[in-house]
Amino acid sequence: MSFFADNLIFPALTLAFLGWLVPRLLTRFFPEGLRPLLMLAFCATVIMFLLGIGFFLMLYRAQGIPFATIFEPGLAVGLYHFMRLALISALLWAPVMILSVAGLPKNWTKEVW
Repeated sequence: MSFFADNLIFPALTLAFLGWLVPRLLTRFFPEGLRPLLMLAFCATVIMFLLGIGFFLMLYRAQGIPFATIFEPGLAVGLYHFMRLALISALLWAPVMILSVAGLPKNWTKEVW
């Protein structure tokens, strides 16, 4: 796990893959149509943000940093740090997610795009 956490390429590829996968998985829960597609994109963005926070927490733990050290300055400061990292990671996953969402209507059978 340390090799995964110490390199940049594997976490970046993981986030990009999740950016593609999350909208595809959400299509099972949303009907076809433009408004549901926009709602799906919003939900996928929120899920990816939360996954980003969890992902960076996992990377910190994989490098051997205990939770007590991460949140030593306070819970709010620690959460703010990981929220910032999750927002920055959107540079990796957001373009892939946008392309993934844009490709969803080609599989529609009931609605016409």
